[in-house]
Parts: sequence; C-alpha cells; structure tokens
Amino acid sequence: MPPRQGLDWERDGADWPLRQHSRFVQTPRLRWHVQYAPHADARAPTVLLLHGTGASTHSWRDVFPLLAAQCSVLALDFPGHAFTATPAPAQVATLFSLPGMAAGVAELLTQMGIAPHTVVGHSAGAAVACMLSLDGHVQPRRIVSLNGALLPLDGLAGQLFSPMAKLLAKAPLVPELFSWQAAQPAVLQKLLDGTGSRLDAQGRALYQKLMAQPAHGAGALAMMAHWDLHAFWKRLPLLEAALTLIAGAQDLIVPPSVAERAGASLRRQAPPPVTRLPGLGHLAHEEQPDTLARLLLTHILER
Repeated sequence: MPPRQGLDWERDGADWPLRQHSRFVQTPRLRWHVQYAPHADARAPTVLLLHGTGASTHSWRDVFPLLAAQCSVLALDFPGHAFTATPAPAQVATLFSLPGMAAGVAELLTQMGIAPHTVVGHSAGAAVACMLSLDGHVQPRRIVSLNGALLPLDGLAGQLFSPMAKLLAKAPLVPELFSWQAAQPAVLQKLLDGTGSRLDAQGRALYQKLMAQPAHGAGALAMMAHWDLHAFWKRLPLLEAALTLIAGAQDLIVPPSVAERAGASLRRQAPPPVTRLPGLGHLAHEEQPDTLARLLLTHILER
C-alpha cells in the first residue's frame, strides 16, 4: 500500500496560523513541525504547548501570541499529526506509546536547547506533559492540564476502546474512510458538536483540512491504539511538578470530574483546586483564547 497522503507544507501550510513562527526540526528519529517565538528578554519563562489527539499547533493559534507577549512559547505537532512526520514502521509502537511520545518530545527539546518553565497540555497533551515530568525528561515549575485526559475509560468502554483502536489502526483503508467521512461539513460539525464547544468558521475549516488527510487520521488512531492510561494512572500520584487543573464545564469528552479525580490522586502535593470554565467545552482554548491566556499567565508568572 503506498504511503498515505499527508499535509504538504508548501500547499497546506501556505496560510497556516502563525506560519511566521514555524520551523522544522530533525531529531534522531523524527522530523518535527514546531512553532517557536523566543521572547526578547532571556529571563522570560518558556511555555511548552501540547495539543490533544487529532489536533495540531493550530489549536493554540489565538492563545500563542497572547502568551508570547510575556513568555517564550513553543508549540509542536505530535508524531503523525499535521506537519510532523509519521514514524517509520519499526518505530510506531514506541513513538506512539505515551512514554515513547514523551521521550520523543524530550529529544526535540534537547535538540532545540529548551527547558520549559511551564508545560500546558490539552486533553491527551496533558498526559504527555505529566509523563515528561514523571520520566524525568523535564523539571517544569508547573504543569497545566486543560481538559486533561488523565484517566482510563471505565467499564466496558475501557475494555473495548484500546483493542478496537489497535484493530482500526492496522486495518487497510480505515484512515482513508474516516478522512473521507470527516471531511464532509455535516459530519465534521457533528464531531465538533460532540466536544461541547462552538468554533468559529476558521476553526472549523482548519479541522476540516486536518481531518481530510488520511495520514493525520492514521496518526490519531495510532496514538489512541498504543496508549496505556491504566499504567499512567498508577504513576500519576507520584507527580512532583505543581499541577494546575482547568476544565470546561460543558466538556462532553472529558468531564470536569476527571480533573477532580486526578487532583485527589496526588500524593506529593495537596489536591489542587479545579478551575471550571462556565459555558465552555473540550476546545475551551479555541472558544475563548483571551480567557485561557489570562488564566495561564496568572499561573506562569506567579512567584
């Protein structure tokens, strides 16, 4: 089977949000697309932004410049997502696992010579942020979980989800079929409605561009197929980095109760309060970037 069609930087990236901050960084195992805005003041804190499954740097398009006014900011596309390369077949199981993804991000940070002061993770990105710290790759002063997918699914769904994802990730033409379906405006809108968020026209168009590419869909499926959140959940209580929990009150994918359970599980710090965002869903940072940026800066800049 020929390689799946992916996003092309010259074609699809011509009008990509914050293109002026984009660069490609080669690490020993992967070619990464990143967006980096170093602050003029070398003393300014550096913030690492990690997107969720199926998203990309675009999800931070309005938060990024607001943070960049006071911080150095780095965002990236996860392996197989948007403009970051898909791992070679022999590396798929490693680089798409949760520890492997954290290790890959750590290689990127080392290559760029960046040690983040704060790591902000949305959804699955929050689990990567925590794993970066748990595995000793980074020592941030703070991790911010925004609608963090930090718990395994309960019950029957949890028993079926990972095996089903593994099956779909290996099945021929499944990503192509998913991309064909998701590229339909009505189907995409239904998927977005399922997040509890309401996006503007630009946000919808960007997700449609991503979802229309089979390589991006395959990357999202591989990420879901190779994660073991049960093992992660056993380790989360040992997290030492200060954890900030933010949850959209209308999140239909990761309810605020997940943040509450995650906070209560911590053994090496007092359970942090959960900041609930009224009226916002899973993509809260895309719905109200000003609100999120102000909230993030409060934690990033606190002494």
